[in-house]
Amino acid sequence: MNRQPTRQNPRRQRSPIRTAIITVVAIALVAGGLVAAALWWNRSRQSNRPSASSPSSSLQPSSGAGASPSAGESNSSSGSPTSSPSDSPNTSSSSPTEHDNGAVDASKTKAIKAVDAMPLKEQVGQLVMAPLFAGRSPSSLRDLITNQHVGSVLVIGKWNVGTAGVKKAVDALQSYAPQRNSLIMATDQEGGQVQHLRGTGFSTMPSAVSQGRMSTDQLTKAAAQWGKQLRSAGINTDLAPVADTVQTKRANNAPIGALDRDFGLGASGNARHAIAFIDGMRQAGIETSIKHYPGLGAVTGNTDFTANGILDTTTTLDGQEISAFTTALQGEPGLVMMSLATYKSIDPDNPAAFSSTLIDGHLRGESGYDGVVTSDSLSAAAVSGIAPRQLGVRFVEAGGDLACVGANQYVQPILDGLNERAASDPAFAKQVKQSAIRVMTLKYRMGLAR
Repeated sequence: MNRQPTRQNPRRQRSPIRTAIITVVAIALVAGGLVAAALWWNRSRQSNRPSASSPSSSLQPSSGAGASPSAGESNSSSGSPTSSPSDSPNTSSSSPTEHDNGAVDASKTKAIKAVDAMPLKEQVGQLVMAPLFAGRSPSSLRDLITNQHVGSVLVIGKWNVGTAGVKKAVDALQSYAPQRNSLIMATDQEGGQVQHLRGTGFSTMPSAVSQGRMSTDQLTKAAAQWGKQLRSAGINTDLAPVADTVQTKRANNAPIGALDRDFGLGASGNARHAIAFIDGMRQAGIETSIKHYPGLGAVTGNTDFTANGILDTTTTLDGQEISAFTTALQGEPGLVMMSLATYKSIDPDNPAAFSSTLIDGHLRGESGYDGVVTSDSLSAAAVSGIAPRQLGVRFVEAGGDLACVGANQYVQPILDGLNERAASDPAFAKQVKQSAIRVMTLKYRMGLAR
């Protein structure tokens, strides 16, 4: 049977030109997609890469940080730290960041507003920490807190009344403070020979040297437990840990080595253990202070009891001892305590607590620390040659914020000196205001100010 030729459907006919165009477009789309994907991947990789200035990159514990310290990190019987690669302090880190930058910015904003509303006398009061010794009635501080606006109290002495007894005293003290501006309640709870709070509810803390033999994980866990005990007693700040590195024979280093107050390691080991202690306390809701900046490990005299033997002739701004503090700042302590020794190679004319070179120049300027700077006790023998009314003034002039006072008879003269100078010197009044803002920022961050 004859058939007529079959005609092709015109819609199925494609010219070579049309096919080529479609192919080119398809290739272009695929290539564009690949380029976009490559750009996205590269950008993602860059954003996830830790920067050299990031604390997480500059001091994450090294492979040995979570283990017991090596013999290379321990101080020998002479007190001189043995040098080893793992013991070299990290000096490449930039300034420390706060726990939560957004939260801190909000706290500072609130603090500025609060301080702007404070009379000058109230601002001054926030810059003083008054002592309450064991056996002394909390009512002895009522006037200082209620009428002179003292914003912090140091609970010291041989408190053997347990957590319940301390809490009773703390509650009484807090009742004198404004409801929206509670007190910083501090103590010295380092361990070993320096443990002011004892009795039922408080563990007997090992010395810092013994703590230095723990792994950092173990120390963090232990510090969290000690912090919970402080919290249950109403304490919210521990003026610890000691970040000093002993540079001489331990027995000859009266303030630190002879009392086993340091972690007994080299600079980097001391820094890591200081951070572990800070982390544990923070888990319990307790703020901390590293001390005694820039270090008491190279003097022979104890600044609490003597003005002799407290000239440090070896510590430098780029040396091992101060590097332990610079690294420990990455743990973000709420406070840094200044020592009362004098450092010949840094500022031979002033004790550290009165040295703008150290506080404003190095600690704030070069290390980038913007938290609260407190002092070792301004009633100590090391500064007994300075008129009490000038102690707080010189501290704030140098860039300090919170004058820690270890003797009741010094509190009023220090307050009077600060008030008199601030009332007559506008530039000093501005310094008082900035210090009050830093203290109030810490209080807002701690939930003490509302």
